[in-house]
Amino acid sequence: MVSRLNVHIGRFGLLYPKNRCYFYSTKTSSKIKVDNIEVNYLKIGKGPQTLLLLPGALGSIFTDFKPQIETFDQNKYTIVAWDPPGYGYSRPPDRDFSSGFFYRDADYAISLMNALQIEKYSLLGWSDGGITALILASKAVDRVEKIIVWGSNAYVTEKDVELYEKIRDIQKWSPRMRQPFIDLYGEKYFSKTWSAWVDSFQTILRENKGDICREALPKIRAPTLILHGAQDPLVPMEHPVYLHKNIKHGSLEVYPDGKHNIHLRYIEKFNSAVDNYLAAK
Repeated sequence: MVSRLNVHIGRFGLLYPKNRCYFYSTKTSSKIKVDNIEVNYLKIGKGPQTLLLLPGALGSIFTDFKPQIETFDQNKYTIVAWDPPGYGYSRPPDRDFSSGFFYRDADYAISLMNALQIEKYSLLGWSDGGITALILASKAVDRVEKIIVWGSNAYVTEKDVELYEKIRDIQKWSPRMRQPFIDLYGEKYFSKTWSAWVDSFQTILRENKGDICREALPKIRAPTLILHGAQDPLVPMEHPVYLHKNIKHGSLEVYPDGKHNIHLRYIEKFNSAVDNYLAAK
């Protein structure tokens, strides 16, 4: 059973250590008071276009976006990346997955940009960070210029939650897959928080009929690029198709062989797609 589960986990691009960079860059982050917490963030570059990078589940600035931080043109972009509350180095507090946590993340992200005195910005959101980006764009409609999301969904199904359940118990992961998270969080916090993440979608399925943020999509005015790996084992193809159909100015680009982490596996192609989309009028 354990060996079969490890094979199953290994299919999840989210958990590939060789593609998710679990070490810090030479660039250093800072902390700033946002509402009632200290948020860890990185701000680099001096370009006229500001990008806010939003990481995935249990993700942080450099675990999720190091290739983009290191290679985006800093004369073209000002890059802001953050650790959402309870993730990375935005602790304390511990992560809170109670009802509405994606909406709270969006509010904190808006407050972060207010604290940094940044009026206009585009959003790059991976997985859970893409969900936060969509909600943020529905709230700050006059401030968000463009949106790029990948590996994201506006709802969950029973089948989706079954996939999450199969990776709940970190003791059944291989040490190679488990250790990077433990290095960042410690085993106790990682195990507790990962299990709570799975619980949160069980609750969404049970109490919200799976709805995460459907209501936000029609409110989005900004042009939105939806990227997706056709082989993503965490987010089936129905989800980007739904986003494309329900975001007014949405466009969809599929990576036929891509999984969940296309920005880490196809760095040059992904970065080029971002550049081209942000440059388009």
